Amino acid sequence: MVPAGLAQLAAGELGGLPEDDGWTVGRAETAGRLLADYARACGTSREIAAGFGLDDTVPHPRLGRVSLRWIYVHLIGETARHAGHADILREQTDGAAGFDG
Repeated sequence: MVPAGLAQLAAGELGGLPEDDGWTVGRAETAGRLLADYARACGTSREIAAGFGLDDTVPHPRLGRVSLRWIYVHLIGETARHAGHADILREQTDGAAGFDG
């Protein structure tokens, strides 16, 4: 079931879309700004998700309906995958590897 009000949320209400809607980091971007933007997006997501149960579902463009539980598991996997990419880049820059690196 679609939680009441969720279908009416517009991109503007969720903080909008990136200007280029892409993954390119501009030369003027700083790590601090990117981390602050990420923290803001996470806070907005937490506020929205707090009003729903783990079994509430929403439409997904390719998978049909997915639950909030599925979204959480998916985001944990994505975060782990990309954190792993950051580990690889770090290893290439300073030679340190693993948890103790």
